[in-house]
Amino acid sequence: MAFSFSSFLKCHPWPQSQNLPNPIPFPPSFHSPKPVSLPFSTRQERVPSVSASNSSSVSTVLPSKAKELLPEFTPKQLLDTLRRENDVTSAFHLFEWASKQPHFTPSLSVYEEILRKLGNVGSFDSMRRVLDDMKKLQVELVEGTFFIFIESYAKFDLYDEAIGVLDMMLKEFGIKPGTFSFNLLLNVLVDGNKLKLVENVHSRMLDEGVKADVSTFNILIKALCKTHQIRPAILMMEEMPVHGLVPDEKTFTTIMQGYIEEGNLDGALRIRDQMVAAKCPASNITVNLLIHGYCKEGRIDEALNFVQDMCSRGFSPDQFTFNTLINGLCKAGHAVQALDILDLMLQDGFDPDVYTYNILISGLGEVGEVQEAIELLNQMLVRDCSPNTVTYNTIISALCRENQVQEATEFARVLTSKGFLPDVCTFNSLIQGLCFTGKFNVAMELFEEMKNKGCEPDEFTYNILIDCLCAKRRLGEAMNLLKDMESSGCARSVITYNTLIDGFCKDKKIEEAEEIFDQMELHGVSRNLVTYNTLIDGLCKSRRVEEAAQLMDQMILEGLKPDKFTFNSILSHFCRAGDIKKAADIVQTMTSNGCEPDIVTYGTLIQGLCKAGRVEVASRLLRSIQMKGMVLTPQAYNPVIQALFRRRRTKEAVRLFREMEETANPPDAFSYKIVFRGISSGGGPIQEAVDFSIEMMEKGHIPEFSSFYNLAEGLYSLSMEDTLIKLVGMIMKKAKFSDSEVTMIKGFLKIRKYQDALATLGRVLNSRNPKRTYWD
Repeated sequence: MAFSFSSFLKCHPWPQSQNLPNPIPFPPSFHSPKPVSLPFSTRQERVPSVSASNSSSVSTVLPSKAKELLPEFTPKQLLDTLRRENDVTSAFHLFEWASKQPHFTPSLSVYEEILRKLGNVGSFDSMRRVLDDMKKLQVELVEGTFFIFIESYAKFDLYDEAIGVLDMMLKEFGIKPGTFSFNLLLNVLVDGNKLKLVENVHSRMLDEGVKADVSTFNILIKALCKTHQIRPAILMMEEMPVHGLVPDEKTFTTIMQGYIEEGNLDGALRIRDQMVAAKCPASNITVNLLIHGYCKEGRIDEALNFVQDMCSRGFSPDQFTFNTLINGLCKAGHAVQALDILDLMLQDGFDPDVYTYNILISGLGEVGEVQEAIELLNQMLVRDCSPNTVTYNTIISALCRENQVQEATEFARVLTSKGFLPDVCTFNSLIQGLCFTGKFNVAMELFEEMKNKGCEPDEFTYNILIDCLCAKRRLGEAMNLLKDMESSGCARSVITYNTLIDGFCKDKKIEEAEEIFDQMELHGVSRNLVTYNTLIDGLCKSRRVEEAAQLMDQMILEGLKPDKFTFNSILSHFCRAGDIKKAADIVQTMTSNGCEPDIVTYGTLIQGLCKAGRVEVASRLLRSIQMKGMVLTPQAYNPVIQALFRRRRTKEAVRLFREMEETANPPDAFSYKIVFRGISSGGGPIQEAVDFSIEMMEKGHIPEFSSFYNLAEGLYSLSMEDTLIKLVGMIMKKAKFSDSEVTMIKGFLKIRKYQDALATLGRVLNSRNPKRTYWD
């Protein structure tokens, strides 16, 4: 091979990468087993010789499976019996007994079957002894016999031993490893992500003059795609004709999958065009892979059109096609439409499996269609498809997300009574639901029940409860849970500590937050950007900005780069203090550190400028931000509008508000509050204030009562009682006053007790909307 795989390795060093999944995008997870030692008779790892010299020492113990064999059994009958035996020890005992029978000589197939069974449990010494006995009996070994050793070693991640099989074949048994041996070895090394060893084995293949075939190229192309080296993989495919080889479907689909895994479907489609141009026949594997690619990128309409086009060309959707489309629709938030695909699947004679139903139930739960999800569960049971723990947990989680925690709890209890054992995911969903619906005490009771039932809480369980306790300012209890985590051996991550630091900072207990920050280092938990930003923000709000700056220096020393949140916290402190020069310096430092200011940064600076009375500078900054192409938020406009109203520049303020409506993000509740207050107390035409109050209510915002009171006094003094009554009615409707509250206020208005009506209106509004200042 003139253009060797090794040359690619030199040009493109191997990075560590995740295993590339099969064309089916939902492979089961695999964990390498541990080798086991088999107790054969009373000896460990002892395989008796089956040579003629000891054939007379026949075992007096008859294995149970031997009774299934005829007295004069054949190798095929023994082989069938061995294949049916799942227990390796029993299978070996049977093999040992049969080998000692005077009339019987094991065939190669029998030997290979027992080698396979021993290899499955990692009994490598026993395998080697069986192989040695085969050599003594002069059993004619073939190359395929050694494939069992390669696959068995690879199964237990013993890759050096797997490579050593090549030497054993040649030096001990005189069998020269051929293309199939090298291909198998290369493939297990690629699947095991041992890509440096792939280079070594491939170089050896070249040195020994073993001819590569299409499978060799496909395996090497797979290796390149695993390391995201798609271009070299394409070059290797283009080299195949030089060696008299033609790329097959697997060649093309491997590269397509490489592109799809990188999120480049268009690249995969270009390879498909090459495949069509090469007149390479395509099976469902290629079509399904591309459907998966469309769905992975959220291009659902194109996926459906592609399926329709392929069907017109003779493609027949299979189980994988339907599952992929259902999964794609659910991930894109179209679970209800995915039910139509389920119907088509049933019409085509395919039985949905538990995986299909779990996708749909999860998708329906995500979009709030919990009842539909439960109906689908019932359909599963009717169709004799057994739900699993994932199915039940998905429904419980969906019920909790919809605040139907009581229903979720009852559902879990019914399942438990029918033999379903709730796991940590079940309890976590219920505990989280209870916390979100304000039933923390019940959540704690369930937490204790969970432990009593022998279900160990995990990090997520503790984090839910700690977060809830921090939000309730019950910080002592939160710290007790942290100690409970430690005593139970549950891992504590950076999320746990960040939650506690945030809770103490919000409660203005900065010293305690700093102690937790220090504990992280003692317990070997690495602090991240969120950790530093949370404490820096807490220090700044406590006016300890010098310490915050020192913490930022420490953060940089630990290799973390300050981000917008870091700088914005310090900037907010100087703006609140009215120190605009230092605030401007922070923005300059931020830019020089490669951290581009965002709209929050500029909004904070504008607030500071307005608070310092520098409205003109703030206005110019607002214009310069617009020139940068940023979409301005109300937080940038509101301080300038408020400052203009305070200076009685009402027309400019209103004009800026209308500009925000037209060119920026929609005004928020505070924007309307500022303008209504400014118009109502600005001495302008009263009708303008009336019109604006109607406008803001139509946009869903209720006027602030103190400002509305000013307007009401003006209306009353101008004998515009009808307008006042109309506005009061609109406010009560928009604020959803109770019938009794409406009756009382209308009663006062009817007898012209306007002051009493307004006082009652104000009392109800203020009880629903506690006072908060803008700077809060």
